[in-house]
Amino acid sequence: MNQTERLDRTFAALTDPSRRAILARLEREEQGATVSDLARPLPIKMPAVMKHLDVLDDAGLITRSKDGRVVTVRLAAKPMREALEWLRRYERFWSAGLDRLTALAEAKETELRRSGK
Repeated sequence: MNQTERLDRTFAALTDPSRRAILARLEREEQGATVSDLARPLPIKMPAVMKHLDVLDDAGLITRSKDGRVVTVRLAAKPMREALEWLRRYERFWSAGLDRLTALAEAKETELRRSGK
């Protein structure tokens, strides 16, 4: 799989709020979490959780290990790191805009102070 395909899978996996919730939970759980623990707070049934885990696994965002009947899921950071590196190439576009917005707000604040409003 090439970099474009990996990025496509990563970004597609991140579009769903349930999958983002799973990843957020795994980020807090250093040792990983069981599938049951991940499913418990979600407003969806176990088959849907399993499908979401398959999508995250296909994107390389999680790893699964089985010990007896217990499946533990862990976060895999590499695809996120690759996505962040890709996004950083475009940071200058929003960074410059935010800098201009900050300068405008500061100028407006100075103007209001001088006018006594």
